[in-house]
Amino acid sequence: MAQTEYIVIRAEEDGVNVIGLTRGTDTKFHHSEKLDRGEVMIAQFTEHTSAIKIRGKAEIQTTHGQVFSESKK
Repeated sequence: MAQTEYIVIRAEEDGVNVIGLTRGTDTKFHHSEKLDRGEVMIAQFTEHTSAIKIRGKAEIQTTHGQVFSESKK
């Protein structure tokens, strides 16, 4: 079994949305979570998840480095 990549998402404000997107010819939402400030979620890319969308202010850590998303204002 191939190893899959994990990412760590830490919400820096209430109401951060984490949305999993499917693989295939039609990309669709298949899962979503809402995080409040300080909550942490560990997400994994799988055979069903090809992308993860993060809406709101959060810190994201991956094997490729650290990035920050911003609030929509």
